[in-house]
Amino acid sequence: MKTMVLIVHPHMENSAVNKAWAEELKTHDDITVRELYKEYPNEEIDAEKERQLCEQHDRIVFQFPLYWYSSPPLLKKWLDHVLIYGWAYGSEGNALRGKELMLAVSVGAEEDKYQAGGANHFSLSELLKPFQATCNFTGMTYLPPFAFYGVMNTGAADIADSAKRLAGYIKKSF
Repeated sequence: MKTMVLIVHPHMENSAVNKAWAEELKTHDDITVRELYKEYPNEEIDAEKERQLCEQHDRIVFQFPLYWYSSPPLLKKWLDHVLIYGWAYGSEGNALRGKELMLAVSVGAEEDKYQAGGANHFSLSELLKPFQATCNFTGMTYLPPFAFYGVMNTGAADIADSAKRLAGYIKKSF
């Protein structure tokens, strides 16, 4: 299985978790790792290149920090520009059909804050539903996300462990 991880973090230099994840994933020859904010510092996405890369991979992973209960803005722009009618959806748009999508999400607060009655009132699963809907619309298979909660209160050992677990999770057969 060919896997591509698209890392979408607007301030990667300040990230402990996403940076550790990226460094770990880059050590795996069977995973293509791309950092979209480095690739497109002016946010001018080469949509045709992105479509070609998607076609070359069986599993696509979006790695990002939860950002205002969603993804960072460049990922939304990527979706808007890459997933076009006639390619990703529509009567002839089947380029993604049968491919898998996985999310790797870092979350600042602890997991108990993301549930009914918690400080944020919604679960992470609920907040990520638009990605699942995108999969349904394009014929992709939505895999269970990998989430790392409590980023604001974690240490280096936990971060390193999460990077190893993420790599294993991405390579897992579902």
